[in-house]
Amino acid sequence: MHFPQFAGILGCTTTAFILIAPIQVEAATFKVISGVTSIDRDHEDILRNIGLTLTGTNQTVAPIPSNYLVGFNIDSATNFTFTNEGGFTPLSGTIEHTGTVTFNDQITVGDFSIGFASGRTVKDTSGFVLRDTFSLNTILFDLSLPEPVAFDGQTLTIPDVRLLISPEFANILGDPDLTGLFAGTARVDAQVAAVPEPDSVLAVLAVGAALLATRFYTQKIKCT
Repeated sequence: MHFPQFAGILGCTTTAFILIAPIQVEAATFKVISGVTSIDRDHEDILRNIGLTLTGTNQTVAPIPSNYLVGFNIDSATNFTFTNEGGFTPLSGTIEHTGTVTFNDQITVGDFSIGFASGRTVKDTSGFVLRDTFSLNTILFDLSLPEPVAFDGQTLTIPDVRLLISPEFANILGDPDLTGLFAGTARVDAQVAAVPEPDSVLAVLAVGAALLATRFYTQKIKCT
């Protein structure tokens, strides 16, 4: 093989590699895409003490960990984002769930939504709430600040979030004094995906344009 031919083949191979090589984009913003939110077993006992007995579930899943009471699938409608810069910091959106629970064969709540609600007054809470979107369409629990969050770039675990009865739910139950009562803990085990920052997206587009131009240029060169 003559060296000019070898150089031509090497040049074509290198160009092909550049065109198919994946582009790595670093991102500090992430979106929850799936997973399970679980409620611990103490939740059932605490609610029973105020007259609410769990009598049925629908479309629920196995909790994580298995010794918890019940799990709710994180739905595809979720748009919750956070950043890992300086530690776990929520940015926007909600975590949406499917599944319902019934108490006393009368009250069915579920398809829960976790998100931020401004103006919350319950002591020692984070501003995040758990809202029923199935029947009552109201906030059931205010959520405490979570214990240390575990995040490895692909999975997010938010353990031991305290559920505190909201003023709205206390009024529905007919006893405003229940406001702020500890009603168990919740745990979020979620899969996440990176969300490219705007600057990163522009960089990818610029690189893509350059590669496209290279491809058109190399098509004019006959490789032997």
